[in-house]
Amino acid sequence: MKTPFKIEEEAALVYTRKSFIIFQEELFNSLRYQARRLSLTSEAKTYGVTVHGKETPLYHVILEGSGEHATCTCHMWEFMGILCRHILCVFGKKAKLNRLPEHYVLDRWTINAKSRPIPHIPCCDVQVSVEVDEPTMRRSKSMIQLYDIVELASQSVEKHNHFTLALEKVHKEMLAMDEHVECSRVVPVNDDQIVRSQVVSNFSQTVQDPPRVPTKGRPKSLRAKNPKETQITKKRRCSICKNEGHVKNNCPSASRMRKLKVLSQRGAAEEGIREV
Repeated sequence: MKTPFKIEEEAALVYTRKSFIIFQEELFNSLRYQARRLSLTSEAKTYGVTVHGKETPLYHVILEGSGEHATCTCHMWEFMGILCRHILCVFGKKAKLNRLPEHYVLDRWTINAKSRPIPHIPCCDVQVSVEVDEPTMRRSKSMIQLYDIVELASQSVEKHNHFTLALEKVHKEMLAMDEHVECSRVVPVNDDQIVRSQVVSNFSQTVQDPPRVPTKGRPKSLRAKNPKETQITKKRRCSICKNEGHVKNNCPSASRMRKLKVLSQRGAAEEGIREV
């Protein structure tokens, strides 16, 4: 917890980890803001929320009714479904709310969002124009039934063990059915399939790739080159020995000349010492 507020502890028990991090960041930043009342009517109260020590930017928060319904000009709640720092600032300092209102907790951000049945999936008794034999429809119907069965199985150990044994038995029976169907399967070929295959083959023969369009611009092979591009670069030549392949910095003749110069200087120095 980053704040001592009770509302943060309630949000940690309700929201998922990612949603709670967003809410916690907004609640922590609400401490940086101050709220002052701008207008008061019989139906609503309007507050101006700004950062401490600053006058801009100014956000207007309107409390309606008993003070648990609020709207802000930043519209974070309308866009994300999580209360903004400006409303939380007014809730904590003006409305004195120590709990998170239930109507401000969306089910899709809670930890129990996946445990509930999905209402958008059609049930078995609903008339749907989609064919029943499609894999998606069969999967949806099975998932709706499994939600209720899993919920019952989680109530006790006996129910869970019974559900596990029954599930393993059904799994083995379905695998045996697949093996039996693959061995005895005979695929009939009707006239509709023959006509469909002929149409597909004719379509593939008539429809070809579109003609290739050359790219825009002058081709690189026809570009007139600058005379400097066609000139043959001269090889570097040593200024000491006049040979190619190296320069005077790494010339072997220069190194020998330096050694001879050092030896001659040593010999001259020794002769001078002897004369002395």
